[in-house]
Amino acid sequence: MNNETEQVPVLAVEHVKKTFGKTDVLKDITETVHNGEVICLIGPSGAGKSTFLRCLNMLDEPTAGSVVFEGNDLTKMDDKHLDQLREEMGMVFQSFNLFPHMSVLENIKLAPMKVKGVDDATATKTANALLDQVGLADKADAFPANLSGGQQQRVAIARALAMNPKVMLFDEPTSALDPEMVGEVLKVMQDLASEGMTMVVVTHEMGFARNVADKVWFMADGYIQESATPSAFFDHPQTDRAKDFLAKVLEA
Repeated sequence: MNNETEQVPVLAVEHVKKTFGKTDVLKDITETVHNGEVICLIGPSGAGKSTFLRCLNMLDEPTAGSVVFEGNDLTKMDDKHLDQLREEMGMVFQSFNLFPHMSVLENIKLAPMKVKGVDDATATKTANALLDQVGLADKADAFPANLSGGQQQRVAIARALAMNPKVMLFDEPTSALDPEMVGEVLKVMQDLASEGMTMVVVTHEMGFARNVADKVWFMADGYIQESATPSAFFDHPQTDRAKDFLAKVLEA
């Protein structure tokens, strides 16, 4: 681990700001994500967490600052090069966004074949392996409407993984699920983390953040107010804002 390249962040966010109209949603954020790290981004609703996550792959363009992915400043990229780099960043949303007229297998195969030019046999083999990985090997021919929410979200994760990304971004991936389905999605994410996938996860699941994250970023009022290990953050929050937040969510 003394290798210098280990210390170069996969993602570096420098003085990122985002304004919508007259509202400063992100005020000044500088953080880094290193290879293999799992970052959990937590905080009150309306803090700017999802906006920040979307700035990481330029779905939302920062008003100021830079987002550097593997040495490339995404804020200075033309659309063609930006799209190429986006292929390296998997994104899983709250809603599953599966194509309803396609089978599970077809949903997973689509992007590798269309975007990367992968042949059908290879795409099928990869998709089946990913379905096995997320515990849905028997659902290849099913359609999204016949799956539970938890199953659909696991398919959405498999679909993102089919592009072989270097980083996975999760925007509250369990918030649209019934409570009994949350665990099956978190289990897949926990397995990914243990395999070394670099992940940035916006979540309200405090148990996941405590047990799986390498680092917790606490965001409130447009800033990342604390960046700490889970044990340090949950056991010894430094700011009054974090103490107030934890008192409310851990009581619930």
